[in-house]
Amino acid sequence: MTFDNWKIDRLNDIQPEEFFNLIQKNKRHIEKTFPVTVENCSTFQKTIDFLGNNIEKEATNEGFYFYLRNTATNILIGYVCIKNINKSIFKCELAYFIDSEFEGKGIISKAVSQTLDFCFAELDMNKVFICTSLVNKGSQRIATKHGFQQEGILREEFKNCNGILEDIIYFGLLKSDHKNG
Repeated sequence: MTFDNWKIDRLNDIQPEEFFNLIQKNKRHIEKTFPVTVENCSTFQKTIDFLGNNIEKEATNEGFYFYLRNTATNILIGYVCIKNINKSIFKCELAYFIDSEFEGKGIISKAVSQTLDFCFAELDMNKVFICTSLVNKGSQRIATKHGFQQEGILREEFKNCNGILEDIIYFGLLKSDHKNG
């Protein structure tokens, strides 16, 4: 799917070195909110293993991964994943980041919109949730812009890159509320 000067690729459309480069370039930018991904991609070999694990998760419908690419340069600029899928109550988590150079351009917002459509239409989820740190105002704006409701603050729910437990804001969106059902 292509928009303006970027597109969404799937897992089989990317090379490990380009995802490794995206993570390394944005390490400081994302390490507080994506510490597991940063750690799992700290070396090229770990990145290969991480992507291989994601391929296995997609094959068993345990996770889905989307990669944002700048069509002018053909360089990866972002990542959106569907994780923590609970098939018994039809719920999943959405997580995302974009290269710091592309923040504020509406790219993540459009990618989240497309991913939500996938969650509700293709995966038949009843609820999608987003967990964000208290200071990540950009992610909070994305959530509310797409109709997510703040459902609460989960205390000491997330371990940051320094190993410290932090509170997070939990946002939820029901299928019945997404674009009016």
